[in-house]
Amino acid sequence: MTEMPKPLPPHLNRQPGRHGNGKVYWYVRLGKGPRIPIREEYGTAAFWEAYRAALAGGKGSSPPPSRASRGTLRWAADLWKRSSDWSSTSPATQKQRDNILARVLQTAGDHALEEVDAAAIRAGREKRQATPAAANNFLKTMRALFRWAKEEQLVDADPAREVKFLRVKTKGFLPWTMVEIDAYRAHWPLGTTQRLALELFINTGFRRGDAAAVGRQHVRDGVIQIRTGKTDTPLYIPVLPALQAAIDAGPIGEMSFLVTKYRRPFTKESLGNLFREWCDAAGVSKSAHGIRKLAATVIADAGGSEQELQALFGWTTNAMSGLYTREANRKRQALQASFKLLEELERNMDRSPNPLGHLPNPIRKIR
Repeated sequence: MTEMPKPLPPHLNRQPGRHGNGKVYWYVRLGKGPRIPIREEYGTAAFWEAYRAALAGGKGSSPPPSRASRGTLRWAADLWKRSSDWSSTSPATQKQRDNILARVLQTAGDHALEEVDAAAIRAGREKRQATPAAANNFLKTMRALFRWAKEEQLVDADPAREVKFLRVKTKGFLPWTMVEIDAYRAHWPLGTTQRLALELFINTGFRRGDAAAVGRQHVRDGVIQIRTGKTDTPLYIPVLPALQAAIDAGPIGEMSFLVTKYRRPFTKESLGNLFREWCDAAGVSKSAHGIRKLAATVIADAGGSEQELQALFGWTTNAMSGLYTREANRKRQALQASFKLLEELERNMDRSPNPLGHLPNPIRKIR
């Protein structure tokens, strides 16, 4: 038999039988309206269907509640947003979760927590399957909410835990090339906000939010000292000459280097959107995150370790840094293998009048 939830769903009432036989009667009553009995067995799909039908049929008898009813998804979300679990995440994560919850609560906010099962969450994921990243962000939010709800004993089981993420077949943002960096610099000279933005991205590897937040108060003895907005990881980044030249040329703000034409700091979203427009104007149709990828690739190709990449880019595991070091190692190993092939061909030159004649010119010149 399905256990009764600790807080009953809104407007659902339980009445024990009069004869002490253990029988329980269920009914829905909105305000002072009539009692609408539910005769199906509690906890079954038929029970919840009858419950929803009773709610829909009795809506005219009482005005809707002015705040979330106890035991509903909206009620749990409101409690979560007042908890330390919520406040311990970054502002960017809170904003993303808040936007996702707002859309979820529009359609399912008044559903009882007990009604939200794995099938319902899977359906929410599938509803967003056309945009896999959005589907996975929805699932991440549901997992975080129900993990917290289970810890707080608001639910007996976490329905989101076993729902799988969608596979995203994409390489993400395209990395820039140094040729594109030069093209952007040629279009946006020193003394422009557009140029300062580029130098911040390429000389620090910052994410958009950190580039928007950093200012003179973060620079001590020529080193930027700031905690990342995404993971709250401390960063220590020397102000390289190209960045210093851009800062000196300005324009810069009081509390952040990058400011709008109204002298206000950018949000990470507005900076990202404007930077794309500046890139398009320079003939480079790429994003700020692609510069971060270029910086990581340059460091890895120069022999940078995973630990060095993690320290500079604020990564807390080797999941991302390992991608770049493995790729750099593959490049080096491919070149080494090519040199070995060339050496073997040269040792056997006597067997052919022109053994290297079929190789491309660049390869023939490698010694």
